[in-house]
Parts: sequence; C-alpha cells; structure tokens
Amino acid sequence: MRNSIEDKLVSGECLTFEDGVRLFREFSFHEVGMMADKIRRELHGDNVYYVVNAHINPTNICKVCCPLCAFAAVEGDVRGYVLEVDEVLRRVQLAVTNNVTQIHIVSSIHPAKPFSWYCEIISAIHAAFPAVYIKAYTAVEIASFAEKSGKSVYDVLAELRSCGLSGLPGGGAEIFDEVVRKKIAPNKITADEWLNVHRVAHKLGIVTNASMLFGHIETCEQRVEHFIRLRDLQDESIVAGNCKLDSGDSGLGYFDCFVPLVYHGLNTELSRTTQIEPISPQDILHTIAVSRLILRNINHIKSYWVTLGESLAQVALSYGADDFDGTVFEEKIHHEAGSKTPKGLSEQRICELITGANRIPVRK
Repeated sequence: MRNSIEDKLVSGECLTFEDGVRLFREFSFHEVGMMADKIRRELHGDNVYYVVNAHINPTNICKVCCPLCAFAAVEGDVRGYVLEVDEVLRRVQLAVTNNVTQIHIVSSIHPAKPFSWYCEIISAIHAAFPAVYIKAYTAVEIASFAEKSGKSVYDVLAELRSCGLSGLPGGGAEIFDEVVRKKIAPNKITADEWLNVHRVAHKLGIVTNASMLFGHIETCEQRVEHFIRLRDLQDESIVAGNCKLDSGDSGLGYFDCFVPLVYHGLNTELSRTTQIEPISPQDILHTIAVSRLILRNINHIKSYWVTLGESLAQVALSYGADDFDGTVFEEKIHHEAGSKTPKGLSEQRICELITGANRIPVRK
C-alpha cells in the first residue's frame, strides 16, 4: 500500500481520498515530509518566495460573528471601528513609503456599509498607487456584497476588478465539511458557495488563494476532503482558463497558493464552549506535507509564519512549503485570537529566516 502511494507520486498520478487518509494514519509526519520535500524541490528548487506586503482591515464590525473568530465586534461594541477611505489611504501611503508592493485587505460583514463603500476603497487605492497589487476581500465578503447589492457574484467581481482589484485572498474557507462548518461558523456561507466565488473569479481571470483552518474540531479525513475539493476546482479552472470570457477578455484564473492556517482559540466562543486540544507541531507539519502531496496542481504551499511562528515556519520549508508569505505589517485577525508572533517582520528578517533554513529567498 505504501508503494502504491509512492508510485503515484513518482508517476504524477493524483492521490485519492483513501491515499490521503493513509498518509495521515499510516505514515509518520517525517516520512510524509520527505515525500513532500521532494515534490517541492522538483517544483521550485531551493527557492522560497515572499512579498513585501501590509494588511489593512477597514472594519471589524460584523453581523456574522463566528464562534471561531476573536476579531469581529457587533455594532455598539467598544472594540468596534470603521476606517474611512482617507484613513485607509493614509495607511497605504505609509506602507508604500516602507517599500510595500502588495496590500492585503480583509474586513468584516458590516451590516450597514454598502457594496459601493468597498468599491470606493479599491478605487481610491488604485488611483493613488496604481503599481500596488491589491489583494482584497474573502469569498465570504464577495458573497455578502452580491446579497446586499442585488448583483450576481460575477458582476460584483467584475466591478471590483474594474476598480483595481488584483486578486482574492483565500480566507473564509475554514473547513468544507458542513457538519463542522455549522459548529465553527454557522452564519458563514457554505463550502459550495465559497468554492463558487472562486470559480467565478477564475472565470474572470482573477488569481486567488485557497486556505484551510485546522487544529480545532476537524478530523484528518475532513482535512483530506478539503484538499480534494480545492484540487478539483483547480483542475476545473485550469481546463476552462483559455475560454473567451463574457467580458471579452481571455486569461487564466486559478489558485496560486494554498495557505494552511493553524487555529488560535484565545478569546473565541468556540474555545470557551468546546474542549480543544492544542495541535502539536508534528501534526501541523504532517498536514502541510499532505497538502503538498495532494495539491499537486496548486503551485505554492505557504508557510504562514503568522500562525506557525518563526521557528516552525522555517521547519515547514522542509515539509513541502515554498512560500513564506510576507512582511504583513499589522496583522490583526489571528493576533486577536492569541497568535504570539510579531505583527510584522522586516524584509531583512524574512530573508534571514529563509536563508537560515538553507533556502534561497526570492521576492515576488
């Protein structure tokens, strides 16, 4: 049975759901890590990619308020805030002054802010800083914009792209299993809806990221199912990518990167009401390695230092990961839930961490 999985990896054949479960159940994290590291090397050599980026969260006021989240606040909460467009531009200006080339914008589902407000943010950034890559709004937010505006998801994404949107982040995927999803994010869009937003984005030629939040109440089987559903959509998008689009453009939209996000439970309702054992570093590395082996059609696997910490993020570069994310600057969502990592790293520090893992830093 072990040989059959290894033979598939050598031949480039896709692993099945059963293969993925066996990688968790029958192989040690180190064995899977060695297989994943071989695939990483075939794809990227010793290169590890990073970006000089900054995170901006225009508001934390949210009508969804998932049990897994410590970032969101309801209207009237003293923690709640809204950044108006001028303040967003001020923060982008500060970031650009510090050589940032990518702005990552994730917000909340504000009950009162219209879709036009979110468009205005993108338009203002793009007009003032046309060279900056704008990665903005999760699939959850996109679906909310469509509901609020009465537009289709396609039209919402097309309008955002015309405003200057460059790509979509991968947040909000959580775990696709609907039983678990209803416990950890009962008011969030379904897995099918999340996947459909990215499907439509890919049809529009928009490059997106994918993610998975793990280390809470999910099983390894549910992690594998999550990987396979991402892989299936990636296959679908790649096949469809050369079709002429309704807008008259042609181009390939796809998942560029998979982001394994480790759950942090401080200040969350989920951890207050559910006994959750802290995930071990070995399990984290095992999961990252399995993701590399199953997601052969997604180019990059991220070692997201924000949720892993610097040391484990370095180690993950030997377990299939080839992307160190970026400088981040002012990450809030995972830190509100208890991440103890810095809220940003300098480009110099990122390069030190990558070279310290015997890899070559490559700035995107």
